[in-house]
Amino acid sequence: MELKEITNLLTAEKMSRRDVVRTTNYKLLLIVFLSIVLTVFDSMGQDQKQNYGKASDEIFPYQRYQKAYKYHFLVPIQFYGAGREKLPPTNLKEVRIGFLGPLEGSVIVSLGKQMLQGATLAIEEANKRGGYHNIPYKLMIHNDVGLWGAAANEVVKMDDEKVWAFLGSIDDIVSHVALRATLKLEIPMINTGDPDPTFTETNIPWAIRVITDDRQSSYGLVNQIFKKDGHSRVAVIRANNRYGRVGIKIFSETATRVGHPMVIEERFNDGETDFKTQLERIMVTSPDAVLIWGNAKESALILKQMRAMGFKQLVYGSDRMVSPEFLKIAGPSAEGVITTSQYNPDANNLRLKVFQSNYLKRFAQEPDVFAAHAYDGMNITIEAIQKVGLNRVLIRDVLTDLKTFQGYKGITGKKTFDQSWNNISDIWIARVSQGKFKFTPSPSMDPKQKVTSKNDSY
Repeated sequence: MELKEITNLLTAEKMSRRDVVRTTNYKLLLIVFLSIVLTVFDSMGQDQKQNYGKASDEIFPYQRYQKAYKYHFLVPIQFYGAGREKLPPTNLKEVRIGFLGPLEGSVIVSLGKQMLQGATLAIEEANKRGGYHNIPYKLMIHNDVGLWGAAANEVVKMDDEKVWAFLGSIDDIVSHVALRATLKLEIPMINTGDPDPTFTETNIPWAIRVITDDRQSSYGLVNQIFKKDGHSRVAVIRANNRYGRVGIKIFSETATRVGHPMVIEERFNDGETDFKTQLERIMVTSPDAVLIWGNAKESALILKQMRAMGFKQLVYGSDRMVSPEFLKIAGPSAEGVITTSQYNPDANNLRLKVFQSNYLKRFAQEPDVFAAHAYDGMNITIEAIQKVGLNRVLIRDVLTDLKTFQGYKGITGKKTFDQSWNNISDIWIARVSQGKFKFTPSPSMDPKQKVTSKNDSY
């Protein structure tokens, strides 16, 4: 073989080796890239194998008959608009954050004031830590009025005030209207009080919800009433408003799927004090348990009247029963009542205990569920601003990226956000014993799912 041919063969062999090495390197790079991508997708929100709303297969809509062609709310909606390039303003004297809640002219003013106080405490503590680069935070306070459409006007005012984000509200209608306004004005909205399951189902990528919704409460009640306590005939009396209608809807659908539809559904109005007519109709149906869904005052009055009329059945309720007002009005009649709670105020959590102590000193009252979640929500908002600066779109980005605040450990527990930015954290069962509410974790209806919260801590 000639020297030239030998040289050509050696060159070809070297090139072949290079190709093998190059191909191997490409394969390794591809494996690394896919591993990173899969890790990122796996870390974003809930497990893709989990049903929407953390529902078990037994209670998932139509699960027994036909798999849906497409399931909604499993992929987060992205925001592709402009605004990330905007530079922060200079010479600011304060960093404004909005607040929208029922502070006057509403039957839930007491809840709104608790929410405001929780948010205020978080702002004051942030300012003691130096605020935003030594610029103080300021809360821009707005009453949600409760009238249809009025909330949108308040959000417009907050836009004029140049708030960077806002916290609110509790009332279902108010929150929905405010949400539409925040989409148009592009202001991040942190909801800490509205339990309406449909709030995040609007797929508006400018809002997150920090409090657990009525879907989780309904699942917890269905599990407790039918699975654990063995009831089969449940009568319902609920508030004749959106809170009662939407809340009981999930309970009714879930109860039907486990084979126990409601035997009767009665209604009452806010401010009503005589429920004899509704209770007489319920008595005729011979239920073995009764569920009351409404605000604390009316729920307590209904319970007292039930006992006076001779009702012996076990009584369950919506989470607004977890209130000193309910216990005070209901008195001894409250003994044994079971409801749900979005957190455990008796948890063995040092940060929670410090918050409760500071809140009591500052406002001369014990914090409720709305105060605690407003405190968590405002701290999340402040942390988002501290991370990305004064830019609404960037604040929105970090609030909704399903990474930065996924698993956030607040005083109300660990936050688990699904792909619609709804908090689907564990719910608690609250039972009145010796005049006080006692809290235990609500077991999951799905045997494949484990409750992450321990009995006395989180």
